[in-house]
Amino acid sequence: MDKFSFLNAAHTAYFADLYEQYLQNPDSVEPSWRAFFQGYDFGSENYGLNGEIVEGVSTQIPEHLHKEFQVVKLIDGYRMRGHLFTKTNPVRARRSYFPTLELENFELSEADLDTVFNAGEILGLKAQTLREIIKHLEQIYCDSIGVEYMYLRNPDVIKWWQEKLNVNDNHPAFSTETKKYILSKLNQAVTFENFLQTKYVGQKRFSLEGGESLIPAISNTLYNAVEKFGVKECVLGMAHRGRLSTLVNIFRKPLHELFSEFEGKDFEDENIDGDVKYHLGLTLDKTYQNGKSIKMNLVPNPSHLETVGPVVEGITRAKIDDDYNGDDSKILPIIVHGDAAIAGQGIAYEVAQMSQLNGYKTGGTIHIVVNNQIGFTTNYLDARSSTYCTDVAKVTLSPVMHVNADDAEAVVHAIEMALDYRMRFKKDVYIDLLGYRKYGHNEGDEPRFTQPKLYKYIAKHPNPYKIYSDKLIAEGAIDKSYSNAIVEEFKNTLESEYAKAKESDSSKVREFMQERWTNFERRGLDAMLETVDTKYSEDNLKSISKVVSTVPDGVKFLRKAERILQGREKMVFETDTLDWGMAETLAYGSLLEEGYNVRISGQDVERGTFSHRHAILRDEISEERINLLNTNPNNKGEMYIYNSFLSEYGVLGFDYGYAMANPNTLTIWEAQFGDFSNGAQIIFDQYLSAAEDKWKSQNGLVVLLPHGYEGQGSEHSSARMERYLQLCANDNMIVADCTTPANLFHLLRRQMKRDFRKPLVVFTPKSLLRHPKAVSSIKELANGAFQEIIDDTINPDKVKKLVFCTGKFYYELLEERESLNREDVAIVRIEQLFPLHYDKIQEVIKKYPNVEKYIWAQEEPKNMGAWGFMAQRLNIVKLEVCSRPYNSVPAPGSSTRDRARQRRVIEDVFDIKK
Repeated sequence: MDKFSFLNAAHTAYFADLYEQYLQNPDSVEPSWRAFFQGYDFGSENYGLNGEIVEGVSTQIPEHLHKEFQVVKLIDGYRMRGHLFTKTNPVRARRSYFPTLELENFELSEADLDTVFNAGEILGLKAQTLREIIKHLEQIYCDSIGVEYMYLRNPDVIKWWQEKLNVNDNHPAFSTETKKYILSKLNQAVTFENFLQTKYVGQKRFSLEGGESLIPAISNTLYNAVEKFGVKECVLGMAHRGRLSTLVNIFRKPLHELFSEFEGKDFEDENIDGDVKYHLGLTLDKTYQNGKSIKMNLVPNPSHLETVGPVVEGITRAKIDDDYNGDDSKILPIIVHGDAAIAGQGIAYEVAQMSQLNGYKTGGTIHIVVNNQIGFTTNYLDARSSTYCTDVAKVTLSPVMHVNADDAEAVVHAIEMALDYRMRFKKDVYIDLLGYRKYGHNEGDEPRFTQPKLYKYIAKHPNPYKIYSDKLIAEGAIDKSYSNAIVEEFKNTLESEYAKAKESDSSKVREFMQERWTNFERRGLDAMLETVDTKYSEDNLKSISKVVSTVPDGVKFLRKAERILQGREKMVFETDTLDWGMAETLAYGSLLEEGYNVRISGQDVERGTFSHRHAILRDEISEERINLLNTNPNNKGEMYIYNSFLSEYGVLGFDYGYAMANPNTLTIWEAQFGDFSNGAQIIFDQYLSAAEDKWKSQNGLVVLLPHGYEGQGSEHSSARMERYLQLCANDNMIVADCTTPANLFHLLRRQMKRDFRKPLVVFTPKSLLRHPKAVSSIKELANGAFQEIIDDTINPDKVKKLVFCTGKFYYELLEERESLNREDVAIVRIEQLFPLHYDKIQEVIKKYPNVEKYIWAQEEPKNMGAWGFMAQRLNIVKLEVCSRPYNSVPAPGSSTRDRARQRRVIEDVFDIKK
């Protein structure tokens, strides 16, 4: 008796649907059916229909049902591998992939093509012939859009994609009005690039030719974001390619301003150096005909193109926190990449990894890759090992759509689906826009040197406007006169603006997100040296101290944590010796009471690498995160603090973007050790030190870099102070190295109390966190101010040698002086290295009339630390140096050798002869 005869009694579509569910997620199927399907697959794969019997499964089920199962496998094959067999490449032949989607691979043949299968219902069809099912599968998965989504692990998400793709066989059904709109944006993109090629032959512009469908895609996405989802704001970061077209055709940058930049005219603002035209950003408030509006931000960025990714995410998160009360559906981040960059730059991976982390998530990002299929001159086969440039998306299980850039409707359709996905699931989605690059890396480049065959084909290839215009004419949606008319109309606009630019005398840099900075001035060196009132009531400081030293009701901390709180209470209310961590905590607490927010992120910042902060404590029972500062009833602001993932480049870029968008939040990135900042050097070079001069962009980001020689080897001794000081010029940033908790307190408060913002780099201590002399009283916090210079207190008339130093080395020199009982050596601390307060330094120098020698003392080698900077800048006196000798590494690996070298520097300062 046939043990599977019961299968004949039910509708085969039910089994097909159940089998499809099993293929996607075996655990979702009822156990007995799962066992049946496992046996069926095992029998089919190992023995086939005519092989031996394996538990009687594959050979004994009805023939027609076996075929139904095979059709389900065929459908599944298209879903998983259809993207490998698409028509998505406009200028190259596809590579061959195996296994293919041939019928024979699924135990089907041409003889089955006209057999009707209920499995067609899986595609939203009625029972259909195999021929019709394949026709629909080819349309859905193998035409101008190839979709990768079957690796997603959420069955509901997979089902959403399948249902979405089944609609119209993954082809849009746009109205004539929408088609004309797409054509108009394509016209703007193509005509604009042609105009520039004619007027400014050979000038760099990183044209969009070959990928012009990006313009209707972004434009349509913004409209749909507003119309369908109520999005209020967009933050767009993009590479060079297509940026100029985006600026004028989406962000409405005045054309004559852009043409003035092409003319090479100087900037009207003499206080900035500006930047090249394809680096600049813009902010625009756009209102549509229906009265709805959106704020659009195109973020400025340097030639390190992928750096803008984390900056976009930081700006977006700041606005989510500050403007939209945590609602990430009101703002949309979009990042436009190049294919070589997203495949080759590690920052793309870092941005992907932060996408779902509590401290960094932004509700999902739409990533668009303008895929030229080539780097500068490097073919894609030499540019990556992965199949696709977008394979980084698989790290976070993000879906990818590969789209033929010549098919404008497919491009717009794909990005509409991407928008729907982002808004529904709050996750990243990627569009791989396969096109080409018409003129090489830049317009002065000759691409035929390296890709002669490809560029011979590209030279004959019609542009996307012609392709789409001809399609609409063939459909009867427009006629040729309509197409010609809109081209001529836009050409006339370009010519008029070009003539206007010829009359202009200068170029201008428009401020990015200027509405965020209306209450802030761009200020120079004099303002940076002005004393700022950073006092805070002693009573209020004690009140905050009570909050951060008290266990909340109903909470149980670890015994060690409770001892930390007891220590806080003791140092404020008994000994009046506040350490570094307590002063830092009170700085944040006072700002929160004044209405400022505080955000800190970095590796292990909640506790602090050296266990000094303990901003977050955990309930011993529930493990709930508790920030005691946020329990203060007097707060008008909120503190956010997040342990970051193991990234410097990405996280610093994110926090820079956060500070850019939110000047009233004290935004801090802390390196685990100061040398970790090496991995983020591009952000320091291209953003922190230069953005105000390039883009008029102020930024108040604070960077905390633990620094100091304590025998921990080469890497974790130096934060490479010399690098940051080398970046300092004019009025671009602040570099400090504090020696007292009170000075840190006032420095952090000063950062927010000014009416301008500058980046602040602080070299923070390690051993000083618990040094018995590195303490301050509550009154020093309440009544003091930041001291750029801290003078000595010994009798100035006895001093023969005046020693300048910074940071932790001061305490070692002080200890030596006390042990020697020397009164002829004064030690002056430079707490703010840049800008140097020359007036205060001169006051100190005049105070010591009998000095015979002026010394800069440092624990770093002579070619490192602050000596090179001080030798150039402190030219008021003849300055000599006491330091370790020139070296290729910051410090030795042996702690014994390190102590010996440190000792020799100290002896040199005090002229101790051995």
